[in-house]
Amino acid sequence: MDIIYIRNLKVQCVIGVWEWERRCKQTLYLDLEMAGDVQRAAASDALEDALDYKAISRRVTALLQDSRFKLVETLAEATARTLQEEFHIPWLRLRVNKRGALRNAGDVGVVIERGAPPPGVPAGP
Repeated sequence: MDIIYIRNLKVQCVIGVWEWERRCKQTLYLDLEMAGDVQRAAASDALEDALDYKAISRRVTALLQDSRFKLVETLAEATARTLQEEFHIPWLRLRVNKRGALRNAGDVGVVIERGAPPPGVPAGP
């Protein structure tokens, strides 16, 4: 298995538990690592044989822009589940960064992994 990744995908969405957070969109930054076999796409040089990261980024953006999750954990779980189901991704690692959530921290968020990691990929963030 190979890794296809997207880093710092910027998405505006409603996220948070406090009343003021529910009235405005906030910026989240997402990092995605996804298992896939790139050999077929490399051999054919055809997009239909590849894990289409543009389609994935559009789907994530659409999902989150239309969402109203309270917890980053819920948002991450829904995102991972959607990607695995719709794009048939056997393993992924998703990092959701909610910069500015804590006054004295550079960033804060959650990292989740779903599925069995490909051989050679270390577990954890």
